Amino acid sequence: MVVRVNVVEAAVTLVVSSQGTPSTICSSTVTTVGVREKDCTPMMLSSQPAKAFPNFANNGDTATKKREIAAFLGQTSHETTGGWATAPDGPYAWGYCFVREQNPSSTYCQPSSEFPCASGKQYYGRGPIQISWNYNYGQCGRAIGVDLLNNPDLVATDPVISFKTALWFWMTPQSPKPSCHDVITGRWSPSSADRAAGRLPGYGTVTNIINGGLECGRGQDGRVQDRIGFYKRYCDILGVGYGDNLDCFSQRPFGSSLSLSSLFLNSIDT
Repeated sequence: MVVRVNVVEAAVTLVVSSQGTPSTICSSTVTTVGVREKDCTPMMLSSQPAKAFPNFANNGDTATKKREIAAFLGQTSHETTGGWATAPDGPYAWGYCFVREQNPSSTYCQPSSEFPCASGKQYYGRGPIQISWNYNYGQCGRAIGVDLLNNPDLVATDPVISFKTALWFWMTPQSPKPSCHDVITGRWSPSSADRAAGRLPGYGTVTNIINGGLECGRGQDGRVQDRIGFYKRYCDILGVGYGDNLDCFSQRPFGSSLSLSSLFLNSIDT
């Protein structure tokens, strides 16, 4: 089943609403190749996630704020995409389709004394940012005040918790990586080492933060291009320029010596 939601309306609900009044976001599904028609159950989503991270889309001028919304939606739409080349309205109209990682390759449990795996629980990608691995569920849960180690599926079933996990990752730097927020709002200044690695301010470095170990520094990459396609669509909808340095084709990943298991995310494309 693939269900499309109005992600721009979702962003407005998250960012603009100051009253916490729930909004219903939903759209019809389409019967076509690979898509099954099914009634769409409205998802109730308040501005509570954004209130927990008040700097999200709230730094800089209006264009900067819009660009951050577009970047967030572009990245999370790619992570949850159900699109294909000939999809109705184009592939970039099909973000926010899958809340869970499709066909996870493992339980994503790494031995940890600080964030031990709960019996019978799996920590595959869930939510808009596809948070994965037990230690990331543990860190994020601690930050937002929810026991995600014992209740990981809350990221897939509770819309507020789901978006809080995505915003927590977006707003939180994890050394040696800056936060996505600081990069896209121009608050990050690349070091000489960053510049030598090709990491410059712009959307491409956001992609590097999210999944650079698998996608960046490899030349042309369809996954990177897909992220850019979603981003451009949302920029166009919001009427804001794309900025510079959109790809990470020539960027070295952050912390290139880190093992794959130390990366925050596992893309649903891999």
